[in-house]
Amino acid sequence: MLLLLLAASPVAGQPARKHDLARRVLPADRTTRVPLRQPTAGQLREFREQHEFHYVEVKSEQSGWDLFMARLWHWLGELLQTRGGKVVWEYGIYALLVVLLVFVVLKLMQVDITRALGRAPRRSPLLYDTAAEDIHALDFNALLGEAEAAGNYRLAVRLGYLFVLKQLTDQGLVQWQPDKTNHDYLRELSAGTLRPAFRELTQQFEYVWYGEQNDLSAAHYALARDARVAFQRQLATTRHAA
Repeated sequence: MLLLLLAASPVAGQPARKHDLARRVLPADRTTRVPLRQPTAGQLREFREQHEFHYVEVKSEQSGWDLFMARLWHWLGELLQTRGGKVVWEYGIYALLVVLLVFVVLKLMQVDITRALGRAPRRSPLLYDTAAEDIHALDFNALLGEAEAAGNYRLAVRLGYLFVLKQLTDQGLVQWQPDKTNHDYLRELSAGTLRPAFRELTQQFEYVWYGEQNDLSAAHYALARDARVAFQRQLATTRHAA
């Protein structure tokens, strides 16, 4: 029996034959059924309460405007990365700085930019011809009363501004000429406490008259009138002090 077993077994050191290995592989278990376990209602409820099982769509917290600006900056960034964009960015910055510098210098020199660009201020027709009449011969108090009574506040602002120019001319602070612009008188007025107030009156007048504010309300006109009266009082004080 021992000899028969030795003869049937492979010799030590020799590889096992293929049919011997095939005999040793266990077949798949096709008879045992794996039971499917369903979680209980309590377990499902507990799973639903856990944050890890909340599969929801995450929306951006940014507003529509923020998303638009982000896309715009992204597009600009990509554009500036191109060769042409780099050239425009480099020389555009220098051009913008030059324009700002010129604008600041003109403002400091109190130069009328519209006239420097060849555009004279628009002149609107009056109910009377200022070129033919002398402002010193006009009764501004009566004219202002008529304009205010008629509700023509735009004309009243114009008359009040001419009244101020007459008083400045009477004191020798400016020289009245019909062809002068408002900024000519502003540059002609010596630097001092009167110039800022007169500049404010000039801006109010140009906004109302050249802006054709025909629907100027009584309340807004009262503000402009108070500013004019305050300037006239300041002008009278300056004259007495001189």
